[in-house]
Amino acid sequence: MTRTLNLAVRNLLRNRRRSLATLVSMSIGCAAILLFGGFSGNINYEMHTRIVQRGGHLQIQHRDFYLYGSGNPTDYGISDYAKILTDIQQDEVLRKMVLVATPTLQFGGIAGNYAASVSRTVIGTGFVAEDINRMRHWNDFGLRSKAPISTLEGTALDSAVVGVGVARVLQLCEALKVEHCPKPDKKRSGDGEAVPDDIAQLSMQESKAASGASNVSPRRVEVLLVNSRGAPNVTSLEVVRAEDQGVKELDEIALIMHLAKIQQLVYGKSAPKVTSIILQLRHSDQIPAAVARLEPILAKYSSSQPLAVLNFRMLNPFYVQTVQMFDTIFGFVFVLIGAIVLFTVSNTMNTAVVERTVEIGTLRAIGVRRAGIRGLFVTEGALLGVCGAVLGVVLALVISAIINQLDILWVPPSTVEPVPLTILVAGELKMIIGTTLGLIGIAILSAWWPAYQAAQLKIVEALRHV
Repeated sequence: MTRTLNLAVRNLLRNRRRSLATLVSMSIGCAAILLFGGFSGNINYEMHTRIVQRGGHLQIQHRDFYLYGSGNPTDYGISDYAKILTDIQQDEVLRKMVLVATPTLQFGGIAGNYAASVSRTVIGTGFVAEDINRMRHWNDFGLRSKAPISTLEGTALDSAVVGVGVARVLQLCEALKVEHCPKPDKKRSGDGEAVPDDIAQLSMQESKAASGASNVSPRRVEVLLVNSRGAPNVTSLEVVRAEDQGVKELDEIALIMHLAKIQQLVYGKSAPKVTSIILQLRHSDQIPAAVARLEPILAKYSSSQPLAVLNFRMLNPFYVQTVQMFDTIFGFVFVLIGAIVLFTVSNTMNTAVVERTVEIGTLRAIGVRRAGIRGLFVTEGALLGVCGAVLGVVLALVISAIINQLDILWVPPSTVEPVPLTILVAGELKMIIGTTLGLIGIAILSAWWPAYQAAQLKIVEALRHV
């Protein structure tokens, strides 16, 4: 084996220019695969982090809420949610896993700016603002980007945050100082729904009573919703900020307010409920263990309300589809570059066989078996594969480090603010090892057929080759 390896190295050094060209092509191909893999991995981590920061790893919901809850969320409310939260916080295993456990309440309604005679349907969510900001500090992958902190924390109970699309439609951009927010060219004439006069008057009275003044804030909106008994209810909210939600469809319906306020509007003096309990874990790989631990806890409350635990992948199919798309593209890139490596190494070995035909005949004449000839050429291909892959890894590490230091800003999917472009190669051992072994395997496969042909040469014909 040592002799074969020694001969293979010497044979490669005999034609340094051809061997170097093959190594360069392999190293560039390997680096390209790793750099794209590092780019797609960063997108995965960015989306993963943003989703967990906003919606946690797990959500406890009514079994049918995910499928039918958007029609009437209050029909799928979770009662005794405070007891469920207490059981989770007191569980010896879960309390070590769970960073944040917080309730939320979703509702549908109509938000209007009666001063501008505009309104639109919204999907609102009630949060505990302090818990939401605690969730936004989760950064298990060590990303350089940070999620913006919600301005809802510390505000009055009647405060709200809306999507930029909602602010645009309700003509609140100027009051909220939203940049790059276009205004309508002219006043609408019957092509939209204005806030009904009776609702506007009722809301204005409530706003005046709450503020004790006759002047209404230009950031005030009125929200009409249906309470748990099916009766309409209206309230006036002070919009403190417009936040881009990342997806246009969501951005134009998002209304975020304090959980206590929306519970008061929906349930009044009745026992309040929530539509989801969000659980954010310390690490994403703890999801299976947390789900197994939650099942006996939820079983105690499922007699009157069937409960289910959904992970963030089930709740965000767009994330799963995006990851699958980039995995498919990565596989296509690997196959494409692998084919280039295959033909490059195969061409190098075929040329070597033709040039060394007499040498092959001499080796066979002095007693080297066909297996020895095959082993010699396969070893040369393996050496090219190992050296090319190692050089490619080093090149990818250097290029990724340079790119990461440049602080190039871009906006990945599901993110609304520019973040530094990061190519994650260092530390991704699974990707590095898989790519390296794959290219080495391709190089060996490329050398096998020329090696087989070399071993099949007849001694007399090889010695007569000119």
